Amino acid sequence: MALCGIGLSQTLEGIDKWCLGGNFSTRLMVHRHFNWKTSARAQRRSSAIQCSSSRKVVSEESVQNEASVSVDDESDSGHVIRFNMGDFKILDRVSIGLSGRADEVVFEAIVKDSNSPLHNTKVVLRQLISVQAQRRGRRAIEVLKKLVRRRLMYHSYSMQVHGYVSSHTTSGRSLFTLVHGQYHGSFSLRHWLQQADWLPTLEATLALDEESVRKVGDDSIGGPAASRQLRLIRLLMRDLLIGVNYLHSHGLAHTELRLENVHISPVDRHIKVGILGNAADFYEDGPNNSSPDSNMDRRQMMIAFDMRCVGFMMAKMVLRELMDPLIFTKFKSFLTKGIDPSCLREFLLQVLNRNSSSGNTGFQILDRNWGAGWNLLSLLLATKPSKRISCLDALRHPFLCGPRWRVDPSIDMIRWGLGSSAVRITEEYIYRQPQRARLAYFVELMEMLNPHSKPKNWLEFLPGKWRMLYCTGRHIGLTLRQPPARILVGYVRLTVTRPSKSNTNLSFTSDISFTVMTGREWPHDKTGITGKLQINSLFRLMAGRRLYIKEEKTTPGLFSSQSDAQNSLVQKLSGRKWRKAVPFKDIPSSLSVAKLVSGDIELTMSLGHPLNHNVDAAKNIVQEVRTQIPPEMFDLSKFVCGTYVDSRFLVLRGVNGSALLFTRSWS
Repeated sequence: MALCGIGLSQTLEGIDKWCLGGNFSTRLMVHRHFNWKTSARAQRRSSAIQCSSSRKVVSEESVQNEASVSVDDESDSGHVIRFNMGDFKILDRVSIGLSGRADEVVFEAIVKDSNSPLHNTKVVLRQLISVQAQRRGRRAIEVLKKLVRRRLMYHSYSMQVHGYVSSHTTSGRSLFTLVHGQYHGSFSLRHWLQQADWLPTLEATLALDEESVRKVGDDSIGGPAASRQLRLIRLLMRDLLIGVNYLHSHGLAHTELRLENVHISPVDRHIKVGILGNAADFYEDGPNNSSPDSNMDRRQMMIAFDMRCVGFMMAKMVLRELMDPLIFTKFKSFLTKGIDPSCLREFLLQVLNRNSSSGNTGFQILDRNWGAGWNLLSLLLATKPSKRISCLDALRHPFLCGPRWRVDPSIDMIRWGLGSSAVRITEEYIYRQPQRARLAYFVELMEMLNPHSKPKNWLEFLPGKWRMLYCTGRHIGLTLRQPPARILVGYVRLTVTRPSKSNTNLSFTSDISFTVMTGREWPHDKTGITGKLQINSLFRLMAGRRLYIKEEKTTPGLFSSQSDAQNSLVQKLSGRKWRKAVPFKDIPSSLSVAKLVSGDIELTMSLGHPLNHNVDAAKNIVQEVRTQIPPEMFDLSKFVCGTYVDSRFLVLRGVNGSALLFTRSWS
């Protein structure tokens, strides 16, 4: 704990001057002497400011009047105590972790009044200088009085506010000081997470033992770093969500949830949300004075805002790279563009310059349990406020429930898990028969659980950029054969656009990037001449059916392997695990699909110098690219139907029956 020494007298009357730096999370600029009197710069602040929560312009005079009504004129209720400055012995040290905003002055003190219930208790005095800061302090007192009937519950989830000091300077200016409890180690959660040895330090601070981890459904302590960090995040997130849900259930939104405003209580070692100075009511004019629709809209928007803030906090706790302001700015700009958060994994892999999740503890945590972490993160950060998950549903989410708690996953969670597992297998690049059979099995299950079978749904989800992950057809790749040209294929993308909303025509563009390596040997660094192949075609979307041909058991031939795969699928679906998820007991004879009818095809290729003038080399390059990629990506007319689509994945079937799995690409 970093401390700054301060020379103080025993009372605040002899303090001359106090000045703090603007960034309180990192530094304190301390002058020699201190004074509770407001500085001239603070007095010159504008007397009218814009209040973000109420959207009303208030003046300094109106805030003082509001204080006289809501704070000063009310008698002491026993829960909110009005102190005097003479009740405290000011300490000569201030912890950096207690620092706040630029318009706040923070002191540590001990209550010396023998008649006070807090006698000899160490407290924090937070003097609020500006008009807006004083408004936050008075609002925190109002919220405490509103929840006074459930004081124990309030202190279980929020920082303990003991009372306030209201006084005036010799010039008549109002001073308002909050008196609240300390944090554990005087650190916010952000300070804890920024420690070099944050994981063992937080485990020791929270006193994690077998009894405490059982509260999140876990059955052990210790283990690999990913398991320890996941266990810790479950504890922190559950405490945070329970506290936020307590506020929401009492008609309040926090509106200022950040790692800097969340602290660990030294009493019960639980996470507490900060001072509720910006807490806003769901009903601006009271629940009975407004229309039910406007009340519901306001309530939904405020809850959605809090849940988005919780999502940002979870992302920083899991992915430590987001603590970097530059990376976090990219993260927020990605979400503000309106891109579906289900693509976050694809986006962060590129932002963090990683080809796979291996070696990154945060990715490993989010990938566990069929990608449950990515699912919760996407629900917390959903683009539409109505789609964001609530606190109660988040507490029941599989990501926050340990192995001892059996949670029946929803059908959406099953779809998410199938796609996430397929992605993990494709990233391993080990396409032996067990992996290929498992991938084909996952694709079949996804097609069975397709949530969007009607053409109008496909017209909504299909447009966009898709990156090809896998093809159930044959795989050639780089083998021991001698190719006519040494080609290393980069990305293979499919871009779908809808030229006009008045019809069902779609434009498909297949982009294939590759590198041509000249010479007889493969270069070690795999550098060469870059090239790009682009195929365009127009498609018409129609409703269709995919038929499942039932083969006799004794009939050998071409389709015997497909029949065996379907029989295996029937056995899997008839088991207890999938009985609740699949909407039918047996594989039906047909399923609804989106039929694709292609038009003309246009092919273009670009090559770097000097191959762009060599026709024979260009022919060999096209031949080799066609050999390595699925034929459907070169000849788009071979696509016959779409069997699965959602905000994250796409499955298209070719004329030969092979399935191509795509994931939505953000770039």
